Amino acid sequence: MRTAAPDDADRRRPVPAILALLLAGAAVLVLAAALSVAFGTRVVGWNDLVSAFTTDADGIAEAAVRQRIPRTLLAMLVGASLGVAGAVLQGLTRNPLADPMILGVTPGASLAVVSGIAFFGLSTATGYIWVAITGAALASAFVYGIGSLGRGGPTPLKLALSGAATTAAFTSLISAILLPRVDVLNSFRFWQVGGVGGATYTKLGQVLPFLIVGALICIACSRGLNSLALGDELATGLGERVMVIRVAAFVGAVTLCGAATAVAGPIAFVGLVVPHVCRLLIGVDHRWLLPSAAMVGALLLTVADVVGRVVARPSEIEVGIVTAIIGAPFFIYVVRKQKVRAL
Repeated sequence: MRTAAPDDADRRRPVPAILALLLAGAAVLVLAAALSVAFGTRVVGWNDLVSAFTTDADGIAEAAVRQRIPRTLLAMLVGASLGVAGAVLQGLTRNPLADPMILGVTPGASLAVVSGIAFFGLSTATGYIWVAITGAALASAFVYGIGSLGRGGPTPLKLALSGAATTAAFTSLISAILLPRVDVLNSFRFWQVGGVGGATYTKLGQVLPFLIVGALICIACSRGLNSLALGDELATGLGERVMVIRVAAFVGAVTLCGAATAVAGPIAFVGLVVPHVCRLLIGVDHRWLLPSAAMVGALLLTVADVVGRVVARPSEIEVGIVTAIIGAPFFIYVVRKQKVRAL
């Protein structure tokens, strides 16, 4: 793996420019949230939006807006979590192909949840979250261990290949568990695709503490991730506790991935696309990269959810399908451009 490029410092934008970009992104995110509560099976107007938030009117339009609010909030939270987790995983592995889905983290969480439901009667959202986090941690450790075997250690190519193989194996196991159990299959066949349509305020309240903890851990490691980009030896020379940073950042990323997967199902490519976009706009400094990844991830998933509802009206396309359509070509582009080298 290579260390940070000599011109990495030049890729760090001035703080005023970064703040301007973040403010612009926040404005776009607010607009996307407004579109999310306005568009669906029934399109509501501006007056209906204002009425739903400022009055007690209980018309059809106002009821539709109020039902879409938790869905919009969940899309923003899940998108932000996956964006931050992807940026942290890419920073930890110095692998431009690192993504919770590609590295087997999200499929590990999915397998753990489905196994808990099928074999242990798991039925609570909090239980899903704990089990998903555990499954994500075990899966990511397994992928990293397999990718570390042989000469050269955990190279980007070996990690990507071991993650792809693990994802395929976990997906097959999930199908093997679900197919003989019609009740479990019917309950989770849409969850497997990845979506935010089942959002409720109760579910938001249960997952929010996990997402906050995971995000705070990742942000606390942002300075250390900058040092790791220079290589372990140089980071140690700068006074960083490399192993502590790696473990803490890993815990934060796994917590975000596991909790997001538990409430929204496995959603692919958000963690891959978002960090690359943010590096182009913000630069490589993780102190700014992680907040921007949260915002862009929230924006991407919110817009994807709106697109899925609009193009298939009166039905809808789950957000996991939309992100896969966007992310698959981007993945091919990254592979061709980066030639599977480290960051």
